[in-house]
Amino acid sequence: MLMNPSDGPSQKLNMIDSVQLLGVAYHFEPKIEGALNEIAANFNYEIEYDLYTAALQFRLLRQQGIKVSCDTFQKFKDSRGNFKECLLKDVRGMLSLYEAAHLGIRGEDILDEAIAFTRGDFIRLNQLSIRLA
Repeated sequence: MLMNPSDGPSQKLNMIDSVQLLGVAYHFEPKIEGALNEIAANFNYEIEYDLYTAALQFRLLRQQGIKVSCDTFQKFKDSRGNFKECLLKDVRGMLSLYEAAHLGIRGEDILDEAIAFTRGDFIRLNQLSIRLA
């Protein structure tokens, strides 16, 4: 299931996330571990994942205890060092970034910035929805 060679990394990541959210990951622990180790071994910063997939990969690998650099999020910043405004339209990606950023360790400033960026947008969206209600 998780180790199908024809599945790409993003398909495997989505499957692992779904299995974990369903609460049945313990049934597939060896396969999940093998799939995540394979993804980590083939980790490539050059691959242009969208924000959702990049954050999902970061979160799942970190949760598994696999070292992965937070530099993977640098490509989502503009020339001034801020997260790109166009990311605000990607709600799924923003939620995934918010979850992933909480797995940061001391000194990973980009993850602190990601929390501030996503939290600020969620507060703005919440205020907007209150006004619309």
